[in-house]
Amino acid sequence: MIVIVDERELVTEGYSSLFDREGVATAGFAPGEFGEWVSSAADTDLRSVRAFLIGDCREGAISPRQIRDRTGAPVIALSEHHSLEHTLRLFESGVDDVVRKPVHIREILARITAIRRRGSEEAAYTEVGSMRIFMDGRDPEIDGEPLPLPRRERRILEYLASNRGRRVTKTQVFNAIYGIFDEEVEENVVESHISKLRKKLREKLGHDPIDSKRFLGYRLVF
Repeated sequence: MIVIVDERELVTEGYSSLFDREGVATAGFAPGEFGEWVSSAADTDLRSVRAFLIGDCREGAISPRQIRDRTGAPVIALSEHHSLEHTLRLFESGVDDVVRKPVHIREILARITAIRRRGSEEAAYTEVGSMRIFMDGRDPEIDGEPLPLPRRERRILEYLASNRGRRVTKTQVFNAIYGIFDEEVEENVVESHISKLRKKLREKLGHDPIDSKRFLGYRLVF
């Protein structure tokens, strides 16, 4: 999930729509609401956040260092001001990157992946047996051949790969794929997506790489 903070609801809704087309869940906040949320959110909710995008906010309203106290997810400023002084102030405030608008959603996703990779939090891809799972929106490969997947199934596979070695619950998968504030989608939809994903992987691999245990969740295995 990506968190977007901007004074203008129209902007947060616009970015949410664009990210949704890429299969990436979002949550939009006004600056005042965001400060209260990030200081009180549960650790499990914050672990679902892939990055924070900070747009037009009153100076001082958002503290990247406050975010850093709770999570290591990248903080990226979206700037409409093309001046060196403004860019330097944003970096001095503690953001990881400054992106000048307009910018394509895929470029933002690529920058997020690059920042996480530099921090050794996320590699460009993860290999599980003969499967190579990318973290930048590309379809996975099995024995070097792409396996086209619907965006939700692809994002679930990416999330499982990013948590390789750990078991994740259905709630954690749902929060990462749909966002922690999506009340219009039932959490059980995760089971349907994973069932379809497992079938496709079994057909290509000859075995099921997703281990599931009731009440405990899912994990990728060789």
